[in-house]
Amino acid sequence: MFLGHFATAYAAKRLAPRISLGTLFAAAQLPDLVWPWLVVAGVERVTIAPGDTAFTPLRFDHYPLSHSLLTVAVGGLAFGAVHFWRKRRRLDALVLGALAVGHWVLDFVSHRPDMPLWPGGPRLGLGLWNSVPATIAVELAMFAVGLWLFHSATRARDRLGRWGSASLAALLLLIYAGNVTSPPPPSSQAVGWVGAIGGVLLVALAAWVDRRREPA
Repeated sequence: MFLGHFATAYAAKRLAPRISLGTLFAAAQLPDLVWPWLVVAGVERVTIAPGDTAFTPLRFDHYPLSHSLLTVAVGGLAFGAVHFWRKRRRLDALVLGALAVGHWVLDFVSHRPDMPLWPGGPRLGLGLWNSVPATIAVELAMFAVGLWLFHSATRARDRLGRWGSASLAALLLLIYAGNVTSPPPPSSQAVGWVGAIGGVLLVALAAWVDRRREPA
């Protein structure tokens, strides 16, 4: 998923309004923030294989470190623990850990059976990506609900807070539309570099937007 992960981050603002949206984005995208760098380094592998599923031309051959349930849970626990050490807010730490694990759950729903339970363990997946209309409908619905929850939990401090939030949502929708309609990427290295740089930029933009808003 793409929009679905960001939807959970937006929605989590309702539960934990003191956490920056950038931090929520990072937690919800944690496996996908790690994965591109491992692809670039050659530790994990993805193949450009149009038709492997209807929705994406990517075939995820080997990603036991970034996307196994065990390592994602450990990463989420560590992410939440660091936040708790810095802020001493138990609920916020639990929300961040749950967002990371939720990433694996959403990928389990969307991927074909390629999501490992642990490195070298069995792979699972329900295959939502086998249907383009169903994938788009589910993700857009999740994104709409997540945005509604975010905007019901926060209010803009100024015009930048209002238009910045709208621009970030529009950017995510444009990226999603590009993913759906663009031709396959030229190489796995290109996928890795775009994912690595884009993930960091989206987290930074979300953090900036959050500074222009406050709890409602």
